[in-house]
Amino acid sequence: MSHTLGIRQAQKQKTRQAFLDAALALLEEQSLSSLGLREVTRAVGVAPTAFYRHFRSTADLGVALVDEALGSLHPMVRTTVATPGAERITRAVRLIADHVAAHPAHVRFIARERHGGVQPVREAIRDQLARFAEEVKTELAKDPEAEGWNDDDLLMLAHLYVDQMLITASLFLETLEPPEPSEAERERATRIATRQMRLISLGRQHWLD
Repeated sequence: MSHTLGIRQAQKQKTRQAFLDAALALLEEQSLSSLGLREVTRAVGVAPTAFYRHFRSTADLGVALVDEALGSLHPMVRTTVATPGAERITRAVRLIADHVAAHPAHVRFIARERHGGVQPVREAIRDQLARFAEEVKTELAKDPEAEGWNDDDLLMLAHLYVDQMLITASLFLETLEPPEPSEAERERATRIATRQMRLISLGRQHWLD
């Protein structure tokens, strides 16, 4: 019996993932607010009623995509921010560049829907980014430069870094535009992103002056 349940659960998870993959592909050409349930089920090759075994609505599916796009990044971001000194910026830029190259559709989805027309998805993205900011703040508070900083200012700084990470992701997305990915453009994006993050770091050093 347990073996049969395991097979059913695996098949259910496989179908759920097929919905997520199909929706992500369709969202390359449109926003979530315009995505139809029948479009998704047609792409997966199942009846529309099957959708509701996995998601309550397309908004619910969008929230699941947010979790898929951002949820797994928390450990990597914490580890990167915990890196001391100038290497922190180098590792952060490299992490973003590699993530964009590996998951461009997820990054485009987040960039588009962060200010999109589906409220639960906007809120899910906002909550994920707020969680990143809290995690970054925790690591920044361990730096010697954090001495004398209050919690509100540390959180403000953490949000600056998180916002800059999103800007950096957009920079690297542009390097993937047709006709083909450009190594020269990637190197240029790396230089710009590194300089921008260093500017934030320099501002941090003089904030209490």
